[in-house]
Amino acid sequence: MKTLLNLLWLVLSGFWLALGYVVAGIICCILIITIPFGIASFRIAAYALWPFGKTTVERRGAGTGSLLGNVIWIVFAGWWLALGHILTGLALCVTVVGIPFGIANFKLIPVSLMPLGREIVPTDRPFAAR
Repeated sequence: MKTLLNLLWLVLSGFWLALGYVVAGIICCILIITIPFGIASFRIAAYALWPFGKTTVERRGAGTGSLLGNVIWIVFAGWWLALGHILTGLALCVTVVGIPFGIANFKLIPVSLMPLGREIVPTDRPFAAR
């Protein structure tokens, strides 16, 4: 079932959302100081491409540096990526078939706003990364 949902997701919105994260990652990798943001963006792009069966958890040991990085991320990239998830989620929730995909979009909003200090893990093992 996860595979079917992921394939439908890929066609309906996953490709375009992942493309947004890849563009943000490329822009962040242009400057040396923002490479950690680029790596986080590429990691989220893979999650946005194939989200069913995965979840995010907080990473232990992520402290003040992650918090400061997330504030910078929100200002420069996170707000427009989250806006993309909100708009896509609302558009998908218009139909009954699109409701699970709209909910998946809303599930991606927190990680799009604050990607640093989080890990993407399978849903059957959410505490394996801790």
